[in-house]
Amino acid sequence: MGFFQSLGVGRIVFSSDTSEEQYREYGKGRITMDSCFPVKALAGHMGELLHKDINLLFVPMIYSLPSFLKGHVVDTLSCTRVMMSVENIKAGFLRERKEFEERGIAFVSPFVPFAEPELLPKYLWESLKEHIPGLTLEETARAVKEGFRALEDFERKMREKSLEIIRWCVKNNRPAILVLARPYHMDPGIGHDIDGEFQQYGFPVLWYNYLPLDDWLLEWLFSKEIRAGIIRSYFDISDVWTSSYSSNTNEIIWGAKFSARLPWITGVIRLSSYECGMDQPTFTPVQKIVESSGTLFFKFGELDETKPAGSVKIRVETIVYYLEKYSQDIIKKKLSRLGAVPSQLLV
Repeated sequence: MGFFQSLGVGRIVFSSDTSEEQYREYGKGRITMDSCFPVKALAGHMGELLHKDINLLFVPMIYSLPSFLKGHVVDTLSCTRVMMSVENIKAGFLRERKEFEERGIAFVSPFVPFAEPELLPKYLWESLKEHIPGLTLEETARAVKEGFRALEDFERKMREKSLEIIRWCVKNNRPAILVLARPYHMDPGIGHDIDGEFQQYGFPVLWYNYLPLDDWLLEWLFSKEIRAGIIRSYFDISDVWTSSYSSNTNEIIWGAKFSARLPWITGVIRLSSYECGMDQPTFTPVQKIVESSGTLFFKFGELDETKPAGSVKIRVETIVYYLEKYSQDIIKKKLSRLGAVPSQLLV
């Protein structure tokens, strides 16, 4: 939003949340390979936008993602299957006729290395200059800076909200749940709104993407291991994960470490989509990290387009039973391993 608003684009239209109806009406028959549900869902989003009043459809191929772990891990690559799905699904819309051209819509799918901001303006400018008259590389570079500024502002607000939730848990001696999943699982159609089910039982839900990163909090949680030489910094995951190449995977591993240390996170919910090859190697390490601290771990795997609402509700009820039964003991045990609670958490 910050990028396009800086370029002076007057109206920005988004597709709606993923739904079975959206995929069935706009995306079915557009997929040219067997794939995970998030990739299939992209066809429905692109098809829906073709029916809106737009003249440019922007669907980036995201190669790398910015991460708060940058500098502490090997790389920040995104999922290659999701990245390449844009061209694959585009082919599905051109198989029988030129749908974009017939509707007067330009299709733009630039290669986007978010983790390499010095390269980003060039890739975006080359893809957009034909469609935004007079656009210069310098204007694009300024817009990229505005985009990153808007993204940082959004993330700062989200982390502040997470800290507010944790402080509420401390004040009221209440447990919270942490969700470890891919960012697209926040879409209720892809994540099946499982996090919302737990909120109905009064459990605040945190997402690993937006955990608070305040120095005083991370010092409290990780300083003993730094002094012991086990890790080099708060964000070092080399003690538990040596294959760091994927941005989301690295952050999921770090989120598991955070949850194992913060006393008021008593349960971790892992979500993963059907056929997710990126998630597969992480299942056992993440579960071991979480459970080694006594924190409860539950997994909803192989999520796809079917929505077994009844079975989800039954599983949530079962998990809630264990959370209510064991959370207070988990909080006490985790607190006993740490020093005095920081004053910043007691406000």
